Amino acid sequence: MIWYTAGVLAVAAERLAELAVALHNTRWSRARGGIETGRGHYPAMVALHTALLAGALAEVRLADRPFLPLFGWTMAAVVVAAQALRWWCIRTLGHQWNTRVIVVPGLPLVSGGPYRWLRHPNYVAVAAEGLALPLVHGAWVTALAFTALNSVLMAVRIRCEDGALALATAAGVRT
Repeated sequence: MIWYTAGVLAVAAERLAELAVALHNTRWSRARGGIETGRGHYPAMVALHTALLAGALAEVRLADRPFLPLFGWTMAAVVVAAQALRWWCIRTLGHQWNTRVIVVPGLPLVSGGPYRWLRHPNYVAVAAEGLALPLVHGAWVTALAFTALNSVLMAVRIRCEDGALALATAAGVRT
């Protein structure tokens, strides 16, 4: 359980690093006229992601979930792959990456890196991590609950992002 706790705390630290990048990118975007949409669902997203981390640890401890080596190490590999994909997205988008939905008028739509193949690769990383992280140590209730709630949230979030990009495009702004 100690190494699992350390792994979850490492993911939490990675999330804090993401928030630092997002804060920097928010300031950068706003200084260039960035327009934010979707503020209403942002607190729910933060709460859900925090609950994922807390829930995974709590379920393993309270329900005495076992570590099954073959399955657990496979899920750990998925978590690592999800982190790699997320940071590939962050690097590819540069200042345009954010935890918020902010469109800066005049910036081109990014179509390189993982965006060459997927419209929303960061959300693939989120979905994979949200399923795999709890399952590393058998926390299947947390994995299922996060996946179900995240599916609803991602439907809202993707609709918000696509709408913001479409609005910017319709206004004659290249995004």
